[in-house]
Amino acid sequence: MKEVLRSNDPTEIAFATALLNGEGIDCFPLDVHMSVLEGSIGVLPRRLLVREQDLFMARAILRDNALTVSSDP
Repeated sequence: MKEVLRSNDPTEIAFATALLNGEGIDCFPLDVHMSVLEGSIGVLPRRLLVREQDLFMARAILRDNALTVSSDP
């Protein structure tokens, strides 16, 4: 799995998930429940992962919809 998006905005993660699922790309959100530890103040970013073979298409879809994608380390 590769990270395709990192955001503090839960609506951005939900939008990206809907876009990717609509294109048939499975994705997995990480750090969703971290808000319990941080007190729901939005400091810790949430991450969205996709399979490595879907990474190129996922990044293209998110860029086309004006979302900032994570780059390779």
